[in-house]
Amino acid sequence: MLQTSRSGALKARCPRLLLETALGNSVDVPTAAGSDGLIPVSIRWREGVIDAVEPVPEAEGLVLPRLVEPHAHLDKAFSWKDHPNPDGTFAAALAANYREHQTRTLQQVQARGERALQLAWRHGLRAIRSHIDSVGPGAACSWEALTALRQQWLDRLELQLVALVPVEHWSTRDGEQLAATVAAAGGALGGFIQPPCRGRQERRGLRRLLELANQLGCPVDLHIDEASSHPAAGMRQLLRVMESMEVSVPVTCSHASSLALLRDGPLRHLSDRMARQQLQVVALPLTNGWLLGRQGDNTPLRRPLAPIRQLQTAGLRVAVGGDNVQDPWFPGGQLDPLALMAMSLPLAQLAPWDHHGLKPFTTDAAQLMGLAWDGVLRIGAPADLIHLQQGGWPELLAIPSARGVLAGGEWVQGP
Repeated sequence: MLQTSRSGALKARCPRLLLETALGNSVDVPTAAGSDGLIPVSIRWREGVIDAVEPVPEAEGLVLPRLVEPHAHLDKAFSWKDHPNPDGTFAAALAANYREHQTRTLQQVQARGERALQLAWRHGLRAIRSHIDSVGPGAACSWEALTALRQQWLDRLELQLVALVPVEHWSTRDGEQLAATVAAAGGALGGFIQPPCRGRQERRGLRRLLELANQLGCPVDLHIDEASSHPAAGMRQLLRVMESMEVSVPVTCSHASSLALLRDGPLRHLSDRMARQQLQVVALPLTNGWLLGRQGDNTPLRRPLAPIRQLQTAGLRVAVGGDNVQDPWFPGGQLDPLALMAMSLPLAQLAPWDHHGLKPFTTDAAQLMGLAWDGVLRIGAPADLIHLQQGGWPELLAIPSARGVLAGGEWVQGP
C-alpha cells in the first residue's frame, strides 16, 4: 500500500456490482473467481479523487465505498439507559419515547448527535438520514442541535434531516409553518401513519403533505406500516392519494413491515402499484425484528419485515437501514454499516455476492438518499473507501472491528 498526502493506492477485491461502470467500457471486467462475486483490482487516487481502477491477477482483502445510513434517529440516540423498554414492545417504546421527549434538552441532543457522528465517521459512513421528533417540547431544541451539527460536519459527512410528525399535522397551520422551516433548513418532510388507517383524516394529511412537498421541493420520507397487523393499510392509503395527483418529489416509505403479511397475489399487485408511483422503500430489519410480532412468551412464527426481494422484483429501489441507536425502540446499534450488513443479511436472507443482496447497502441506498455519488468505484469518484485488509465476505459477516476508512483520499481510521 502506497500513500502520500491525499494520494495513494491499494490492491484489494471489490464486489463486481461496484466495478461494472468503472471497468465495463474500456476494460473487460474479469469473471469473478469462485462464486463470491469479488474482483481483484488496483485502485489509485490523487488529490482525494480516484484516477485509476484496474483489474489485477490477485489481491487480498475487501474494499467497499464508504457506506450510508438511510434511516436513523439521532435526536433520541443513546437514551435507553435513562428511558429503557425492557418489555420490548412497540407500545412500551412509544411511551418511553414520549417521556424522553418531554425532558429533552439542547445539550442532550448536541451530545447525542456528536457521539453518533463520531462513531459513524470512524465506522465508515459518509451520509446519514435522521428523522427528528418535530412536535412537542423537544422538537425545537432537536432541530437547533442537529442543524448546527449538520453544518459542522459538512466537510466530513452529509447529514440529512427529516421532520417526523403525525401525518395529520401537515393539514394544520402549524404544519405549514413547520414545512417552511424544514425547507429553509434543506430538510425533508416526513411523518407516521399507523393502522388501522381507515379514515379520511389520514388521506387528507397525506395529500397536504405531498402538496407541501411539491410546493417546497422537499423529498418525503414516511414511517408507514410499521405494524404487526392490518397489512399494508397505510400503503393503500398513500397509493390512493398519489394515484389522484401529480407528485414531483421523491417519496420514500420507511419500514413497510406489514406488507410481509400479505398473500403472494395481493403483494404482487400492491408492489406493481408502488412501482408505478416510483416509491422507494427503506427496510429496517433490526428494529422491526426486535419490536414487531411479539406474542408474550412465545417465539413469533411470522415476522413483519419489508419484503425486500418481492419489491425489488417489481422494480422498486430498496435500501436497508439501521434505524435506532440504543434508544427505547432498539437497545443495540452503533452506526456501523458493516455490523448492519452482518446482522441484516441473515434476517432478510440476502447474499452480498448477489446484486440484489448488496444494492440495498450500497448503490440503491445512495441513490435513494439523492447523493451525488452512487458508490461505484469509477475514475473521478471520491476516494472514500472502507478496506478490510484480510479475508472477504465471511470476515465481513463476522462484524470486523478493525478496518481502514479512507475519506477524501486520507486515512481517518487504519489502514
